[in-house]
Amino acid sequence: MIIVKAAVNKDWLIEQLKNKDVKVVDCRFELGKPDKGEKLYQESHIPGAINKFWAEGLEQGRFKHSEEQKKRFAELDQAEPIIVYCGSGVTATPNYIAFKMAGFQNVKLYAGSYSDWVSYNENPVAKGKESY
Repeated sequence: MIIVKAAVNKDWLIEQLKNKDVKVVDCRFELGKPDKGEKLYQESHIPGAINKFWAEGLEQGRFKHSEEQKKRFAELDQAEPIIVYCGSGVTATPNYIAFKMAGFQNVKLYAGSYSDWVSYNENPVAKGKESY
């Protein structure tokens, strides 16, 4: 059982974005349209975020083994802080679990996610694909 204080809010995230070591992962998805999450991400996302489709961590409805999760996230450093978000906090949760399975210790879920982020006019958004 994983028991941690994993959920964070917008104000916490804004402070963390000042740290270049923090990695932000967009996990948005639309039911029945797997490619839609990537399109939503490229249209606008939290600055600095990369996109990781949450369902790639599953196989036949079950989480892939930890070694497979490590391969999915190989371009990220396990020692660096990771913040996952999606549209409303739901589909980011499987990626949160997958990161933990892969050995990442400092993983947080921005519970308000993108719907919260864009509800504040002062919050910046980025377009296009980013990488780490």
